[in-house]
Amino acid sequence: MSTAAREIKPDAPFVVIMNVGSGHDDADETREAVERRLTAAGRGHRIAAITSGSDVGAVAAEAVAEARAQDGIVVVAGGDGTINAVCNAVYGSGCPLGVLPQGTFNFFARTHGIPLELEHALDVLLTARAHPIQAGLVNDRLFLVNASLGLYPQILEDREGFKQRFGRRRWVAILSGLSTVVQHRRPLTLAIEHEGIVREVRTPTLFVGNNRLQLESVGIAEAAAVDRDRLVAVVLRPVGLGELLWLGLRGAVGTLGEAEDVLSFAFDRIAVRPRRTGSRVKVAVDGEILWLTPPIELKVAAEPLHLLKPERVPATE
Repeated sequence: MSTAAREIKPDAPFVVIMNVGSGHDDADETREAVERRLTAAGRGHRIAAITSGSDVGAVAAEAVAEARAQDGIVVVAGGDGTINAVCNAVYGSGCPLGVLPQGTFNFFARTHGIPLELEHALDVLLTARAHPIQAGLVNDRLFLVNASLGLYPQILEDREGFKQRFGRRRWVAILSGLSTVVQHRRPLTLAIEHEGIVREVRTPTLFVGNNRLQLESVGIAEAAAVDRDRLVAVVLRPVGLGELLWLGLRGAVGTLGEAEDVLSFAFDRIAVRPRRTGSRVKVAVDGEILWLTPPIELKVAAEPLHLLKPERVPATE
């Protein structure tokens, strides 16, 4: 993949995709701050609003068409899931992408050195060049952070229900995860094809990472491979409840990759077939739940995205 950055025209307009339908004051404040800053900088812009009933994919497709017609930039304000939806519309369009992180974990933005503070993120938007970044594909769906089968998608699905009841706090996510592990831990039997060899594995979850920061945070040794046109698979061996909770704790303190019951490897393509399944399989893609038809192919996307980001990425906790 080429590492050459693209210059951005100083008058290139922005089409900013933003959730304005939450009914919260912070959404209104964010919109006002973005419009105020871009107006002061003399940059043309339009807010492409996502409301509670919006089809994010349709809004993103319209924004991409508008940006292409104006030789402009698509900007997304949101967390990793919203960024993923927009990137699937941007991919292959030739449009540069800008990000204003608004999520809980913001792995994508943090990995690429985009500040979490809105004013500083706007500084990047107005001054940065567009750098090529790697994306992954699960079947025909782009992913930027991770894709997974088994227990991890169930954790994410249950977490949304907990958050609706108790709010979007980190302790809620942790409590929800523990509840899911206790109730849903039956292993899958998967046939994984890698480099022409098919291996059958039993595992509670298959996790594929495309984000160095997230992989490093749980202690996966191959994390740096995502900087070399590779993805990283993490497979847990079938274990009891106590061992599974212990592995979760090891992940929290950054030593998961050292555990004997964890297998990880870098790859550019694998194909996965569950032994027993219906016509579709539940897959989590950057925090969003999809139902996909096997075989599930995971690979490095042939073309990069072009992201407005700092020239040097600062160290991130």
